[in-house]
Amino acid sequence: MTHFLKISAISLMIFGMGWTPIHRASSQMVDVTDEKEEPPVGKKRASEYFQKRQEVKKQEAPVRRSAASGSDPRYLALHLGGFLDSNSYNWGASDQEDTGKVNLGVTYRMGEWVNSMDLLFRADFTNYSFNEGNAQKLSFLAILAFPDANSRFPLFFGAGLGPGIFMKQIRDESALALDYQILAGARFFDVVDTVGFQLEFGLKNELHLLKDGQFSGLYLGAGTVFSF
Repeated sequence: MTHFLKISAISLMIFGMGWTPIHRASSQMVDVTDEKEEPPVGKKRASEYFQKRQEVKKQEAPVRRSAASGSDPRYLALHLGGFLDSNSYNWGASDQEDTGKVNLGVTYRMGEWVNSMDLLFRADFTNYSFNEGNAQKLSFLAILAFPDANSRFPLFFGAGLGPGIFMKQIRDESALALDYQILAGARFFDVVDTVGFQLEFGLKNELHLLKDGQFSGLYLGAGTVFSF
């Protein structure tokens, strides 16, 4: 009997020691579970989702340079050409045909009306041939051309006006003229790195300011375009 009581007492002690940690651990697990935050649902979850989506879109959106800042493209064109047909009136001893010969020049983009047209500056050198001799003139023109170069549209159209100064003139003729042009063409930027090319066709007219001479000619020119 005594042995039975001893065995029973030992069994109760072992059972009590083993039960207590298990019970405590179970209680702690329940407490930890209770302390966890509930996942956001409903309006809060939707708000966080759309906010993250907007941030991703902002990061992925391409950076666009404003045309108003004049950042791209500035360009300078060098062109050389001749006249397909030309006539001069009251210039020299009589009216003459095919007096316009070589024409070369430089065109620089000064600015733009955003999403509309460009303002170009052009300096032209023109050589003429008459029965009385040769004439040479340097012209300075302001040209409005559209669409603007930032559109990258290959075709362009324009018109220009400016003074012409004869560096060489036949005898008893005006040293000053008023030049005006109507033009159309095609231009392609950055064909080789920052160098492109252009082809231009148009009408060049001039009125002599100190005499009654006139000139009219259809021209065709080609050249390179440098964008920077």
